[in-house]
Amino acid sequence: MLATLERLDPDSDRIDLLVDLVDCLRPRRRWVWQRPDDPAHQVRTLTQLLKGNPAQAWTLRRYIVTLLEKRRHTSLYSDIGILSNDGFVTELKRRVAYRFLPPALNDLYLSDALNQVLYREDDYQWIRAVPNADWMELFDVIANAPPPHDATADRARYVTLMGLLDAIRTLSCRICALGLEPRLVHSYSEIEDFDSPFLMQNIEVNAYLDEYARYIDGKIEGPEPARHLLVMLDQCEEVVLKIRRSAMSSGTSVALTYLLVALQQSIDRLHKLLYLVDVSGALPSAPTVDLEAMATRHEGRVASEKRLAAIALAEELIEAHNTKYEVRGFMRDNVDLLARNVTENASRTGEHYIAETRRELRHMFSASAGAGFVVGFMAMFKIMLGYLRTAPLVEAFLFSMNYSLGFILVHLLHFTIATKQPAMTAQRIAASLHRAENGRSLDVDSLAVLVNKVFRTQIVAVLGNVLLAFPVAWAIAVGYKAINGSHIVDPAKAHHLLHDVDPIHSPALFYAAVAGVWLFVAGLISGYYDNKALYTRMGQRVRQLRGLRRLLGEERLGRFADYVEDNLGGLMGNFFFGIMLGMTGTVGFLLGLPLDIRHVTFSTANLATALVGLDYKLPIETVVNAASGVALIGAVNLLVSFGLALWVALRARKIRFKRGILLVRAMGRRLLASPIDFFLGPKEVPVNSELLVRDTK
Repeated sequence: MLATLERLDPDSDRIDLLVDLVDCLRPRRRWVWQRPDDPAHQVRTLTQLLKGNPAQAWTLRRYIVTLLEKRRHTSLYSDIGILSNDGFVTELKRRVAYRFLPPALNDLYLSDALNQVLYREDDYQWIRAVPNADWMELFDVIANAPPPHDATADRARYVTLMGLLDAIRTLSCRICALGLEPRLVHSYSEIEDFDSPFLMQNIEVNAYLDEYARYIDGKIEGPEPARHLLVMLDQCEEVVLKIRRSAMSSGTSVALTYLLVALQQSIDRLHKLLYLVDVSGALPSAPTVDLEAMATRHEGRVASEKRLAAIALAEELIEAHNTKYEVRGFMRDNVDLLARNVTENASRTGEHYIAETRRELRHMFSASAGAGFVVGFMAMFKIMLGYLRTAPLVEAFLFSMNYSLGFILVHLLHFTIATKQPAMTAQRIAASLHRAENGRSLDVDSLAVLVNKVFRTQIVAVLGNVLLAFPVAWAIAVGYKAINGSHIVDPAKAHHLLHDVDPIHSPALFYAAVAGVWLFVAGLISGYYDNKALYTRMGQRVRQLRGLRRLLGEERLGRFADYVEDNLGGLMGNFFFGIMLGMTGTVGFLLGLPLDIRHVTFSTANLATALVGLDYKLPIETVVNAASGVALIGAVNLLVSFGLALWVALRARKIRFKRGILLVRAMGRRLLASPIDFFLGPKEVPVNSELLVRDTK
């Protein structure tokens, strides 16, 4: 470190000397930053060296000033850590490309100098590990170093100030442009009824900067505090929040989500820079100490806050710089907001899959039994399609259409596939958990009530599917034998069907997990298309089809448009779920991978078909093994789809529920208190339960 200090040239703008100095401060091993004493020790060592040699402290100060004077500052404050205006897809492609081949650096820009000095992706971690007091002490030693008698005054503060002011103007123009984007105006049309705060804040910023220029020139004592400008920025934030809230009911898109993220980031950064350049000390502090201090003219509390803010914003910029080509974080920040709205739609859909009373449970059983009836025929059609011996891709297409059209028929008849429920009800539970964490009326006991309802509804739905799929498939197999004189499946095929549900000697449970993943994906697809139908006003678009109006008439077209908007998610989710089930086995075959699916209702129907095909001549152990396999396949279907859906819903809401044991205890208390109601539900909904349901909605 001492050798590096001795090599410094105060009039040089070569960045490699600063790179060497930072290398001396950086921990030698990547994991050392986790021990906060190590990087802090290096910073303290440098501070003591400079204290003992004021001439070297002045040389370092002059060297840093030269670097600052020779480089442009604006892009560092206005671009780093803020999404570009290129859009989600373009930004994603740019990050992926730059991960492999970074862009060329330009020595004219301070942001590119940062790229050369802090080139490791984990540099921000050890920098944050150093206490603020140590950084401030180091900066004080450098800033207060006594200059030699022949030294000229440096312009570091002036250059930094001008960079901050230019960044404020740039951010204000960007906020104005983003706030007038058609996507945003389309999502909040009320903004056209009054003066746009996005436009007004730009006018206020220009007026403030004009006053600041006169202050720098010495024509006035100081600019007026930017209180009115802050009011405009607060109104901009209110518009962003209103659009995000309305997206829960009117839908959203990746482009709108990206726009809102970029807009919020720009507003936050503008807040911080305005606080830094304020010379009146009248602006309120930011809610977080996330600002950069630039001015040191004031003594006391204001100067101290700005010094802390300087370090906080510097750390924020360094972290944003280190992660600016990170794809995972970029996807997480943008997609989580979209996933929140998609899962919110699935959450509302999930309310229809939760039975409150025994009467509703009976209705759920009837709906699921109807689905079991349809699945019995779907299983028969799949077996018959397999006898065509078509090419693999043709067979996959036929299987997919059998699944898709069958599931769509189930949806049109208002029947229920039990395994489709978990992906929906998990979102519902996550939404209730979100409210509980925010201090609303729902607590662990009320959450246990909801989980209990979901549990018994799932059990009844599975029973309805299975208890009718089995006799329907059995009746079809028996009828086929009576009509044609031969079984629908030969003994070899029957043994193959039994092997498919064997939980021990076949990968049936793994294939059931694959089906669970597709069930989860189908739930996301349903939420996505429900969101899309709302966001794009699908019903209104259908009503505008003149040809369809002539064919159906005005009244029927209106009903059809309403049905499409309300059921697009369900229809598309069922369609794509069928595609995924039908294609998985063929894709696995083409790729040489052990991929296939096992679905509990189809497995039940196949078991009945196999029993008839073998004339019931099976050892009891084989029948028990197959029945156990069907039960385990159902459990895996439900657990995988429910677990994935709940995990995504919690991540989308940024919730970490750590009181699972309390929930289990609450469920146990309900079971012991009323075992019959636990499994069958109450005869009628209690009054307090009705209030609870309204609270959760």
